[in-house]
This record gives sequence, C-alpha cells and structure tokens, in this order.
Amino acid sequence: MIRYHRPATLTEALAIRAGEDVAILAGATDIYPAAANRRAWGDPTHKDVLDITAIPGLHDIEEDAHGWRIGCLVTWSQVARADLPRQFDGLRQAARQVGGVQVQNRGTILGNLVTASPAGDGIPNLLALNATVEIAGPDGTRMMPVADFLTGYRATALGHDEIAVALHIAKMPRAISGFRKLGARHYLVISIAMVAGVVDIDENGRILMARLSIGACTATAQRLPVLEGELRGTSIYQADKVPEARHLDHLSPIDDIRATAAYRRDAALRLLRDLLWEFGE
Repeated sequence: MIRYHRPATLTEALAIRAGEDVAILAGATDIYPAAANRRAWGDPTHKDVLDITAIPGLHDIEEDAHGWRIGCLVTWSQVARADLPRQFDGLRQAARQVGGVQVQNRGTILGNLVTASPAGDGIPNLLALNATVEIAGPDGTRMMPVADFLTGYRATALGHDEIAVALHIAKMPRAISGFRKLGARHYLVISIAMVAGVVDIDENGRILMARLSIGACTATAQRLPVLEGELRGTSIYQADKVPEARHLDHLSPIDDIRATAAYRRDAALRLLRDLLWEFGE
C-alpha cells in the first residue's frame, strides 16, 4: 500500500523527507508515467508519495532588485505568460514546446531540472541563465549553481533529506536569449538536440558576455566555455560564423532510436549557428 503525504508546511515536508524514502510530487507529469511504465514491465512497486503542492510560498515568480526567485511549483505555463525581460525569451520558448498544453499547465520548471533528463528542455536554458538552486534541508537552506546540481544521467546533488524549493536568476538588463530544439516533430517530442543561449551586448552590438549550452548530446546538458570565450568582443552580426565542430568536442552524444551520435553533433552545431544568427537579426 502506497502512503500519500500532503503536508501544509515546508518544515513538515522536510520531516517526512528525512524520515522515509519518498517520491516528491509537484506537477506529477513524471511520477505517474514512470509508475505506469514500471507496471507495464511487471513491477507494481512505488515509493510513498510526498505531495508538496499545499505548501505556501512555492507557487510564485518573485522579483527584487537583484533578480527573480522562481518557486518549485511554478509551471511552464506560468513562465510562458509571465512579464519577464528578454533574458528569459529562451526559457519561454522552451515552455511553449514542452509536451502539450496539459503538461505545460501542470509540469514545473524545477521539476524538469530535478528529473535531470539529458533531454530536459528547461535545463540548457537554466545553464545559460546561470541559475542557482535553493535547497532546503534539516540544517537550513543552501544555494547551488545548476551546473553543480546536475551530477550525471538523471542524477543530482540533492540529498535524501532535502527538497529543491526555488530557482534564483540574476538580472541582466541588456541580455537577450533564445532556444532551439530539433525533434521528429515540433511539439510533443523528446529532443534530438537543443541549444540555449544568453548574450549580453553593448550599444555597438559587441558581445560582452555569452553563455551557450547544448542539451540531449551528453549525459547532462553542457555549457560551451571555449566558444563563449571566443565570442567575447565579436559583433553580434558575425557571431553565427564563429561556432565550429571543435567547440563541441567535449560532448558525447549517443546512438539511439531518435538519431545517431554523428547526426546529433551536426544538428547541435547547426542549431547553434541558427540561434546566433537570429540574435543578430
């Protein structure tokens, strides 16, 4: 028999989390399909469920002088509709392409990160935004960059007694961003390759800072530090000519039913050039 917990406070939720091995439920767009898949293969077991949706303070996007706090229950649809500046355009584009409208209305941005799928559409955008994760535990709250939070294929640095409660993103007033993904069709599809970028430019169109990341081409989404360095000082109107195959050498795409590794690598490079070309338009 599966036990179902729905605490009304974070303190209560953390006590349950520390006391037993539970599956945390936020949007439930991953937890139920995973259980159905196990049952289809003859495994009816399921962890007890910790439903955190009744906890106050986790449903909102909050802004202060330094940036934004996105609670762990904020959905894709909330982000798509929110009044956010251009540095969030890439994340909003991803929000409109994740599953169908039902998934967008239920699925959460932070849940997508905690699932840590290589093809999680939000993850490259969070890396490009240099987001940090707010993690609550029995000893208080700690902050961790998304790049450190992801430790491997569907693995994170989240402790067995911790809950990821929010994302924090600093303000970049001049920044622009974007997102490109390739799949067998435009919607309702797992990505073959995807690219996200956030670029800060000066009044003359020179790149002051670039953060670029690739998803679905290795066990975890990856930034492109060599390319980012070479883009600094480049005109945004010439940026699409800078990326080369060597900039993706640290990626390790796989062959699977969706694409070959070689196809993924070539697609990622083309998506990257397309994204940078769009920034210059």
